[in-house]
Parts: sequence; C-alpha cells; structure tokens
Amino acid sequence: MKKTYLGLLAGASMLAMFSAGSALAQDTEMEAVIVTGTRTTGLRAVDSPAPVQVLDATALQRVGQSDLIQAIAQNVPSFNAQAFGGDTANLTLSAKLRGLSPNHALVLVNGKRRHGTANLAVLGGPFQGGATADLNFIPLNAIDHVEVLQDGAAAQYGTDAIAGVINLILKDNTEGGNIIVSGGEYIDGGGKTGDFTANIGLKPMENAYLDLTFESRWHSSSFRGDVDPRVINTPYNTASSSRLSRYPDLVNAEHYPYLNRIAGDAEYRLNIGAFNAGYRFSDTLEIYTFGTYGSKYGAAFENYRVPNLVIGRDGTNPYPQGFSPKEGIWEDDYAITGGLKGVTAGWNWDLSSTWGKDDISVHTLNSINRSLYIDTSTATTPGSSPRDFHAGDFVGTQWTTTLDLTHDYEVGMATPLTLALGAEYREDSYEIRPGDVGSRYKEGSQSYPGFQLTDAGKHERRNWAVYADVAFSPIEPLKLDFAVRHEDFSDFGDTTVYKATGRYDFSDMLAIRGTVSTGFRAPTLAESYYSATNVSPTSAFVQLPPNSAAARLVGVNGLQPEKSTNFSVGFVAHPGWGVTATLDAYQIEIEDRIVGSGSLYGSGGAFNIPAVTAAIIANGNSLDPTVTQTGINIFTNGLDTRTRGADLVVTATTGMFDKGSVQWTFTANWNETEVTKIAAPPAQLTGASLFDPGALYTLEKSSPKFRIVGGGVWNWGPLSINLKESLYGPSKGIGSRTGAVYYQTRIKTAVITDLEVSYEMVEGVRVSVGANNLFNTYPNRINGLLRDDYLRNNSNAYVTQYPTFSPFGINGGYYYAKLNYRF
Repeated sequence: MKKTYLGLLAGASMLAMFSAGSALAQDTEMEAVIVTGTRTTGLRAVDSPAPVQVLDATALQRVGQSDLIQAIAQNVPSFNAQAFGGDTANLTLSAKLRGLSPNHALVLVNGKRRHGTANLAVLGGPFQGGATADLNFIPLNAIDHVEVLQDGAAAQYGTDAIAGVINLILKDNTEGGNIIVSGGEYIDGGGKTGDFTANIGLKPMENAYLDLTFESRWHSSSFRGDVDPRVINTPYNTASSSRLSRYPDLVNAEHYPYLNRIAGDAEYRLNIGAFNAGYRFSDTLEIYTFGTYGSKYGAAFENYRVPNLVIGRDGTNPYPQGFSPKEGIWEDDYAITGGLKGVTAGWNWDLSSTWGKDDISVHTLNSINRSLYIDTSTATTPGSSPRDFHAGDFVGTQWTTTLDLTHDYEVGMATPLTLALGAEYREDSYEIRPGDVGSRYKEGSQSYPGFQLTDAGKHERRNWAVYADVAFSPIEPLKLDFAVRHEDFSDFGDTTVYKATGRYDFSDMLAIRGTVSTGFRAPTLAESYYSATNVSPTSAFVQLPPNSAAARLVGVNGLQPEKSTNFSVGFVAHPGWGVTATLDAYQIEIEDRIVGSGSLYGSGGAFNIPAVTAAIIANGNSLDPTVTQTGINIFTNGLDTRTRGADLVVTATTGMFDKGSVQWTFTANWNETEVTKIAAPPAQLTGASLFDPGALYTLEKSSPKFRIVGGGVWNWGPLSINLKESLYGPSKGIGSRTGAVYYQTRIKTAVITDLEVSYEMVEGVRVSVGANNLFNTYPNRINGLLRDDYLRNNSNAYVTQYPTFSPFGINGGYYYAKLNYRF
C-alpha cells in the first residue's frame, strides 16, 4: 500500500509541475501529423477527432528491451504485453489493446495490413486465441514512429479493427543512420539478452530513397519456478512411484531439485531485416516498396518427465534421471509490399499489393515416444525411439491488394470536403502439416505429440471490400467524419459496418470529440481449424477444431463471426503553460465473442461427459495411457461481453532554467470487461457448461483494472535521464486441479519503476545504462491453498509459483546497457 501511495503521489506531483517552470513548449508527439484514423491530409494528432497516440523513435528506443511489443506496451497503458505463454505460445508472445483479444487490434505497416502469425495461442489465459501480427519480426530500429488509434475503426481499415489500429511508419531517410549494441539480464538471473542493430539511409539516385535495417538478437531462458513434488520426498507421496526414494540418483542430476524448468522465458535467436524504398518520377507519381524478413529459432522447456515413465520390456530405462523435453521452432517470416501512388485529375490515388507468409517448423526435443520404445523392445533387447521429433508445421499466408482514392472538394464550408473511396481484395490460408511418423505413433512424442494426419489440412478464405469516407467541417469549430465499409467473405457471407466521428472546438483551449461505430470479425482460420493434443505428465486434452465432425458430437457447429458496437466520447484541452490533455471514455460491446472453452473432461474431472470421449475418438486422437485426466478444449461463440474504460494522456515540457528541460508525460487507462450473456450449453453437454469459472475469470478479471504511467525525460546538454513510474491495478485469476474446487489468486496493485541514464560521450556516441523494474518487484504468488492441493496430490503444477497472467511478468527486474552510434 505504501508503494501505491508513493506512485499516486508521484503522479500528482508531476501534474502539479506541469503548471510550473518556464520556457514551456508543445510536445512534439502531440504535434505530429498523422495518417491513421483519418483520410484528411495534414491532420495533427492533437487535432484528431479520434484518439491517436504517437510514439516517435526516441520514445521507442528508451525502453530497455529491444523488442517492439515492449517498446509500445511501456508507453501506451491500454496496450498490454504478454509476459508468458503456454506451449508454443511461449515462443510467440502477443499483446492486446483495451483489454480485448489480440485479434481485435489491426496492425498496419506504412498503412498496409500486416499478416498474422501462424502460431495460434491455444492454451487458456488472457491472450488465448491470439493469431495477430508478430511484432517482433519488425526491427525496432526500422521504425520512424508508431501511431496507435485507440478507437474502433472497422469501417475504415477492416472488420477486425474493433479495439483499434497500430500503424508502424518505417524510416525513409536518404542519409545517416545508427548502430546500436545492447545487452542485459534479469536481476535474479537468466534472460541474458544481446542485441545488435544497424540502420542506414541511402539515396541511390535523385528523387529516390532506400532505408535499410538489420537486427540480430538472442535471449536465454529464465527460471522462476519451485520444486517438483514428484522428485522429492513429501508426507503426501509416500505411496507414489514418483518420489525421490524410488530413484535416489536424482540428487546428482543437473539443477536438482529444480528439475522442472517450465516456469520461465523461452530462449530464442532472432535475425530480422527491413527495407523501405521509393522513387518519385514527378510531383504526381511515385513508386514504392517495403518489406521485412525474419528467421527465428526458439525453444521452451516443457514439464519434466520422471525416470520410471519409460521402461522397456527388458527393464532398460532410456532416461535413468528422467528428462526435460523442449518445444522448439524454426520460423521464417516474410512480408513485401509494392505500390504506386500519385495524383490524377485532382484525385490522390494509391494502388498497392502486400504478400506475407509465416512458416513455422515445430519440433519436440530431448523427448521420447513411450509406446514406440516399449513396443520395439523385447524381453532381452532395449527398445528404440528418436529423442528429437519433427512435430509438424504451421504455415499462414496473406495476400492483400488495395486501392485508395481521395479528393478534396470546395463546397463552401469552412474547409474542403474530403471524399475517400477504396477497395480491397484479400486471400488468406492456414495450413497444419503432420509430424514425422515417430512423433505421432500412438500417443506421440512426450510433452508435445506430433500433429496427426487427421489434424493436418490446408484451409483458405477470400474476401473483398469496398469503402467510402467523407470528412468535412460545416463550420470552422466542427469536424465530422462518416465512413461505411462493405465486406464479403467466401465462408461467412457479407456485412456492412459504419462509423461516425465528430469533434467540436469551443476555443483553442477546449474541444470535445466522440465516435460511434460497428464492427464485424470473422474467426481466423486458425481458430476455426486448429487441431492438436495438449499434454502434461498427468493429463491429455484435445484441442478440437470447431468446424470438425467431432465438434458436432459436443454440440458445436463451427464458428460464426463476432459483431461489435463501439462508443467513445472525450475532450482535448490546452489549459496553458504548454500542457495538452486528452481524456476519452469508451464502451465496446461484442456479440457472439469467440473465446476458448473451459476444460471439458472425459475422465478424471469433477464432472465427466461421455460425449467428450466420443468426440476424441471421432477426431482420431490416441491419448497417453499413463495420464489420469482426459478431455477437450474448443473455441466457440458462446458469450457476449461489454468492455468499458477510459484513456488519459497529459503531456508538457518544462524548462529547467539553465539546466535543460524535462518532457513530462502522464498517461492512464481504466478498463473493465463484463460477460453480459452466456449461451446455454448444447444438449450433448447437459449438466456442464462450455465455460468453466476459470474461463470467465480470464475474460473479466485477469487484466489490471487500471494502469497509470507517469514519467519525465530530463535533457541537459549531453546528459539525459528518463524516469518512469507505472502503477498497475489489481488483477485476478482462479485455478483448480480437477474443476471441483476453485481458488482465487490476486495480484495486488504494484508500482514498477523504470530508469535510464544516458550520456553523449562524443558527438554521435551515446552510452546508456538502465533498468526495467528497478526495484525487482514480483507479482503475488499463486493462492497457497491451490498450491497445497497440488503438493498433496504430487502434481507437477506445484512448480508454477507466480501467476502467468501477471501484467508485468514473472521475472523481476531487468538491467541493461546500450551503446548508440549515430552517423
């Protein structure tokens, strides 16, 4: 509570300082000309009818971590980054805007749609179902600035822009550049990170530009778990075959007794590049192209397997000290855009085509196929099984072609009327390829079974859209903008969505603004067709594809589109003294929201459903015979939700007499989601519900109710000090071992301090040292009663001691150093 009070006091103090000092100036980010959320040219962020937050390259680079997700999340309170994911989701972390799904925020690069990842976040949690663009394949050093539209924009950009739009504007320099080398590590160990990035602007010929960026980054794994009860002697596992006394040699194993390393960061190596180029033939015609390429290796620990899990018929034990499998991926991500833009007969036009692909090869490492080993053994000879498996592949592609037209007309109003027209055609595909034979023999490779032939398949979608947008000012203080968009999907029919935006300036000091919009989101192909078996040492759950025949056995007949309605109202104030403040309140209602079900048990649960077992068999899945719990999970349209919140942004620059100046920023987000309707369970699930309490808690409670960020950047000659305080509101989750009794885990309000000190040693060379989470703050631990239940039942889940839904991670503080050379 003391830290919370100090954080609020610091925020109040900063607001007070906004009205003090001298040499006040407008904040450059608020003054920036934007292209997101409007079809009108030359509009400043501070004059926008819709809330747009602009982050320049300097603000993005002040973050210790060199990945783009963290750079945005630490500057925009309503943008929450994922800290930890289950299974392959730990290898592709995501983020979400305004507390909704990651799929509800559209990512653009230079105003063009970015393809999504092929790695679907399958397991439960706040980011479940996420398959949006992987921002970590875009070099941070390639970005000139980011425009975050925090408003529904489906009618302007596409029917999935329900929470807003993130538009990444690439650098287009013709000279100069920089080289940045950085490194860091978590205060309590692990997570060592090294990063090298270089950017250069070139002028290959007159009227041309070519901006190139390369980045190479590596990150080591971390561990923040507890002991695994299965490898120690406890009063509760005396009768179990999984305890230390059964295999005393374990004490000599590496990391003993912390043999289960699942609780922590994945390791990865990432090499990415970006280019942005163009040539101007004349003042009315330009050709342009930009793109990215990335190659990534990542590996995450899975749950430890005990020594007696695999014993051949001859008594041979292939892993006498047990084994810790890893999930590994080799990933290639591509994107390229080409286009022409110009002016013809007063029409500004832009014709472009973008192709993107994410190709992921999934592997299970340091594992074994138990059944294969036993089945190939005899009474006198040991068995045989690979230790490394190719579990299969995910491949996602997207091809988008757009035509945008705008024309200004003088119609006797205060400003010209801007008419915008456009069309878009898009093709999407999603493919799962099967694993090798060893990975899918019977129950498959331990920890991550290979994808079965029945899981595999390629699925496609085509859609086209047309839109119209008109913006005008009937009188000088009033800005109005109306947009309509019609889309037609090859698998879901068509829809029409709308948006109306208005702003009225009472004076130079005060304006009000508001929007009303509708939205429509078709399920991603991954949500509709992903099929796999998710396992732990004691459980096996099939992720059932909603569009399958097996899903119909539990009453799910495929996915339907979501529909949304978005309202927002706010004000913009310039009270004087160089202060700019914006406050926008919003409400987002989503009907037929696509969410992951709870755990539906076929065996081993508090309530077991015969239809679940029938569906598993019909889907062609063979489950591990050693597990004690089986069941399914499935994505479905089963809920309506209402999200309400508010965004506050206050900026100013205060002169410090002859000691430089301080750029102050105070931002805040309050956000709350409520489930307003739960569909009745299908007849096949009579007595059960598609959504257990854990699934509902994830939607309503797992994100912090509020987040407040206050900070200042003091620049004095060669010295720069950046201090930022982030106040995270409380968040909650619940967990259960069997689905019978649930225990609540609460993360209390926490203050996180970030600090960076940098100094320009000589012209063009700047050295920085800093810390994210300076005081090494951790979230509250998982409910002790739940952990005691795990301990008493000898469960590997006891290893996880910090809640994975923590908004500021589970690793504590991160210290770093950085060298930046500009030329």
